[in-house]
Amino acid sequence: MSRRKRAVKRKILPDPKYHDVHVAKFVNNLMLRGKKSVAEKTIYTAFDQIQDKTGDDPIGVFRKALENVQPAVEVKSRRVGGSTYQVPIEVRPERRQALAIRWIISFAKGRNEKTMAEKLASELIAAANGEGSSVKKKDDTHRMAEANKAFAHFRW
Repeated sequence: MSRRKRAVKRKILPDPKYHDVHVAKFVNNLMLRGKKSVAEKTIYTAFDQIQDKTGDDPIGVFRKALENVQPAVEVKSRRVGGSTYQVPIEVRPERRQALAIRWIISFAKGRNEKTMAEKLASELIAAANGEGSSVKKKDDTHRMAEANKAFAHFRW
C-alpha cells in the first residue's frame, strides 16, 4: 500500500441521455480501449430492448438489477499463524456498486445472445427479476461469508 496521501475521488459526470451517474459508471466499465461512444451506444440499445421486452422504465430495471446484485458481505483472505482464513467483512458502498457492475458486465459477456446489447439487456432483466448468473454470484459470495462466520474475530 502507498504511504503517500490517499488518492482524491474524481467526480463522475452523469451520462448525456438519462442524466444518471450510475449509468455513466456502467458505461465507463463497459468501455474498451477508450471507445466511450461505442459503450454508450451498446447500453442505450440494451435499454431500448429492455423497454420493448418488459414495457417498464429501463432506468428502473437497471437500478433494480444493480440493487439485486450488490453484495453486503464478502470474504477476504487473512493469514494468521501459518494458515490462511477466509474472513467475512462488510463491503463498502462504492465497492458494492463496483462489484455489481463488474459482475453484470462479465456475466453478460458470457451469455449466448448475438450482440452485446442483447446480452446486456437479458442479464439486466434477469438480475432485476432476482435470477441470472450475476445474482447467483452474489448469493455464492453471501453463502461463503456465512460459512466462514466462525473466523469473523480475525477481522482487522
